[in-house]
Amino acid sequence: MRQLLPLILLLSATLLAQSPASDAESLFEAARTGNRARVAALLDAGTSVNTATKYGVSALGFAAERGHLDVVRLLVERGADVTLTDSFYGSRALDMALRGGHLDIALYLLEHKSPGAASVLNAAIRRRSADGVKAALATKQVDATALATANTIATQAGDVAIAAMVKAAADATPAVVPVPITVASALLRSYEGAYQNAVTGAGVSVAFDGARLVLTADGQTPLRLQPTEERRFMADDAPELGVVFAGRGGIIERLSIVRGTSSVRYEREGFGDATSAAPEPSAAAPRTSATPRPNADPVTAARTAPLPWPSFRGANAAGVADGQGVVPEWDAATGRNVKWKTAIPGLATSSPITWGDRVIVVSAASDEDTSFRTGLTGDITPIATLPTHTFRVYSLDRATGNVGWQRDAFVGKPITKRHFKSSQANATPVTNGTHIVALFGSIGLMVCYDMNGTLVWQQQIGALDSGWFLDPSYQWGHSSSPVIYKGSVIVQADQHKGSFLAAFDVASGKQLWRTERPDEVSTWATPAIVTGTKGDELVTNGTKVRGYDPATGALLWTLAPNSEIAIGSPVVHGSLAIVTAGYPPVRPVYAVRAGARGDISLPAGRTTSEAIAWSHDRDGTYISSPIVYRGQLYTLNNNGILTAYDATTGERLYRARVGGGGAFSASPVASDGRLYIASEDGDVFVVQAGREYLELGKNPMGQVIMASPAISDGLLIIRTLSHVWAIGR
Repeated sequence: MRQLLPLILLLSATLLAQSPASDAESLFEAARTGNRARVAALLDAGTSVNTATKYGVSALGFAAERGHLDVVRLLVERGADVTLTDSFYGSRALDMALRGGHLDIALYLLEHKSPGAASVLNAAIRRRSADGVKAALATKQVDATALATANTIATQAGDVAIAAMVKAAADATPAVVPVPITVASALLRSYEGAYQNAVTGAGVSVAFDGARLVLTADGQTPLRLQPTEERRFMADDAPELGVVFAGRGGIIERLSIVRGTSSVRYEREGFGDATSAAPEPSAAAPRTSATPRPNADPVTAARTAPLPWPSFRGANAAGVADGQGVVPEWDAATGRNVKWKTAIPGLATSSPITWGDRVIVVSAASDEDTSFRTGLTGDITPIATLPTHTFRVYSLDRATGNVGWQRDAFVGKPITKRHFKSSQANATPVTNGTHIVALFGSIGLMVCYDMNGTLVWQQQIGALDSGWFLDPSYQWGHSSSPVIYKGSVIVQADQHKGSFLAAFDVASGKQLWRTERPDEVSTWATPAIVTGTKGDELVTNGTKVRGYDPATGALLWTLAPNSEIAIGSPVVHGSLAIVTAGYPPVRPVYAVRAGARGDISLPAGRTTSEAIAWSHDRDGTYISSPIVYRGQLYTLNNNGILTAYDATTGERLYRARVGGGGAFSASPVASDGRLYIASEDGDVFVVQAGREYLELGKNPMGQVIMASPAISDGLLIIRTLSHVWAIGR
């Protein structure tokens, strides 16, 4: 069977490439790849030039974003509608061209009557393109408010000639007295949040009082805002002052406060280029490490027997292991409280697991695929290279870190590309103490070894092609980790097409059941089990949150709306399954009662129901999985904002920033009254659990951390980008 595996993978890739597609899909693919002849042939054969995906993206948008000017010209000549917007971001082809960095295409579309002159103007200023600035101004589409913003950008950009051009246009364009309009409350609520100026650090907050948006700056009288357009507002008591919200399509990433020809920009917390936005006010003033500590830690647990950490974030993805004697401080540079450090080839994004005297990790390593980036960025471009990788499972000695055994599951080329923050081995393995199961989604291979490294079985489930929902050519890699439920191993395999949930016999690899998820796009969350009076339920995160019977795969309930990108795993609090996702504009937190059946989506305006204990409609977080610890729910956003709730009622207890900002992808873990929170920069922050924020310390590792730590028998197992570390006395 091992000898046949490369052939199976090759056939799998070939079938993937040759699968039949509709004429519309063929048109989109030809536009993305710049195949002008193919585009012309499909149009000649009758395919509509304005046909669009389910998200409303046409061939013109795909060609514009990828920079294929000759294809853009052809489509426009054939009647492509330059004003079409997609249904998610609200982007036109012109916006997509700018998103891809193609000012020439944006100018061509502007010349052919596309709206968006203000966006082109700002892009041309930043690119120092005088011709682009002239072309945008010549349309006369840019009003006084937009020119004020452009004037500020031009002044900061430093090109004297362009700045003079823009100022002259701003001075010559009279302000138009705006006419108030009515905007839906739901849209107004989507603008709420904290915003910060990246230069001065000054912050403002926006809240909805039930009738108007209210903008508040430190030490100043709050301003009630009246809409004049969906994204433009004027202050009631200062009509000469305008507030403009902006962002990529339907996602609000920033606001500008405009007065005359000047404009001050504020980035929204967690969006755009902001990496240090101020946290929202806390219900209780957060305490930091500078605050005097309590006399003693009243919640430290007594040392108990060693506990296994058998899957992603331990048992049922909970992330909790009390009584294990984990140390709160160490020094990676000097080796203080560092038991061992073992190098593992390959990029490490999957997490370690432990059982008995073993630490298990997986990797996919290639000397030709080492590119990796961290930080808060909206870049969606995958790493295109697909060289040969070694897909490997390691068993390390928990006491020494020595490699007990390593097994090459497969050597060959991945079938799908990866995100620049991911690897070709993203899924964390799982064990029941007898079997170790690892899933390599980019080659569609699941393997099972016994604890001594003997291959028990392998199963081909098809390469999992996960990525950006708007454009399937942006492959980011699959990362949902397998879970073991009784005698089965369950896999959540969400991808561009053909998403499914499946269970396999853990002893033999035989498929037990398979449930299709035909309306699900790519997701990256690991499922969890919640138990209620009606039995066990398997809870999955996705564009719809769903509950299944883990024994049969039967669908029990569905819940919407949810983010279009779901990454965080559900967590359990008693009989509540708590699920969150943070990709705007839908960013909910749901606490679902076990035993629900059917469509349990909340009616408009409701936050609770018989099935939903509590919910918040805009507090969801993006990458990290939440954690429930000692009755409190903690959510961590990718910009380091930690929010604590009462897990039973949903009451928000505090919101604070971990450390001094930065990017966070690893999920928090907890032990003995403390949360351990790792940043991408490699700093592990220790935060005391409780109703107030108290940061106890920071432990720099000196290497990037993407994986969530493991806890067992006195050790905190941390996986950095190139090593596994055991922290303990």
